[in-house]
Amino acid sequence: MIYLDNAATTFKKPINVIEAINHALTYYGNSGRGAYRAALDSGRMVYETREKISKFFGSSDPSKVIFTSNATEGLNIVLFGLFCSGDHVISTVTEHNSVLRPLYKLEKTKNIGIDFIGIDESGKLKYDEFEKHIKENTKAIIVNHVSNVSGEIADLEYIGKTARKNNLYFIVDVSQSAGNIKIDMNKTGIDVLCFTGHKGLFGPGGTGGIVINSDILIDTFKVGGSGVQSFNKEQPDEYPTRLEAGTLNIMGIAGLGAGIDFINEIGITNIHKKEMSLLKRLYKGVKDIKGIKFYTDCSEFEKEPESIRHGSILPINIDGIHSGDLADYLGEEYDIAIRAGAHCAPLMHKALGTVDEGIARFSFSYFNTEEEIDAVIKAIKEIVEE
Repeated sequence: MIYLDNAATTFKKPINVIEAINHALTYYGNSGRGAYRAALDSGRMVYETREKISKFFGSSDPSKVIFTSNATEGLNIVLFGLFCSGDHVISTVTEHNSVLRPLYKLEKTKNIGIDFIGIDESGKLKYDEFEKHIKENTKAIIVNHVSNVSGEIADLEYIGKTARKNNLYFIVDVSQSAGNIKIDMNKTGIDVLCFTGHKGLFGPGGTGGIVINSDILIDTFKVGGSGVQSFNKEQPDEYPTRLEAGTLNIMGIAGLGAGIDFINEIGITNIHKKEMSLLKRLYKGVKDIKGIKFYTDCSEFEKEPESIRHGSILPINIDGIHSGDLADYLGEEYDIAIRAGAHCAPLMHKALGTVDEGIARFSFSYFNTEEEIDAVIKAIKEIVEE
């Protein structure tokens, strides 16, 4: 199978990730729940992974790295734990439903106000709209770093400066950028970052987290066992325990840490360069097909791969072929895996005018090859000719 649905999850994992999970299954006990070797070794691994994640994202305090089951859970914890009745937030039309649905629920249950920043004809955010939507009760700006539909990258430094200038929390979903685009929370002014482990970080499913880089007290999302302060009727106030009730995903965290080790060894710049070279190869190979449409700023793809500023996603449609049909043809006839449809990002499709047809999304990984891309180009041409 040629796998180009890495924006959903990376299908091929580094061998050290698999080995780390196997080691955890064999030797680790329950972190923080005992003083014997298996529990202590597990606890050390968990803390070391917190340190790796904190350093990886440029944050200041490993104790404010909170493990979750995915980015969706992390975003729910942050959004439901931070906003109160009457608050106002600014987000964007590029957001995934993991942000949109919590916001809609907060709008309904807590009467929070929401304004969404639109996109221009090239798919880029309308940055001049951020200042225009700030009100007296605005509490935060919530941004998707890389659109999971178009691959367009948000300018975090610009938005971060706007947030700081207006004393707002800056919350960022990095599900599509973590692992292939360098992120520095201190440099960009991110207060809270939510990530998933199973995509660009090469970790297993069921992993993700929150990284807090300022003095924010997020209300508890769930309460229960913590391994400490057991006679306290309430969840401990201290991070990370405050937001980590229950047993952690020890095997998943071990795999996630190994995924970050792999990225650090290869180099995030090298990973991005290779993925952009594959994306550019596919773009060049199909751009002259009659009726093909792209939904991103294609001028980026005329640059050298190391200079391309884009996520590892190429969104296309072809006149006369529904995106779902194209995905089906590629899967059934050529064993090529892509994603078609709405991608859980309804506002983005409304903005792009693709509600009915959806979009065929090709997303790349460091483990994809030029030979695979050439086979995809050949397949698309044959489908269009037929």
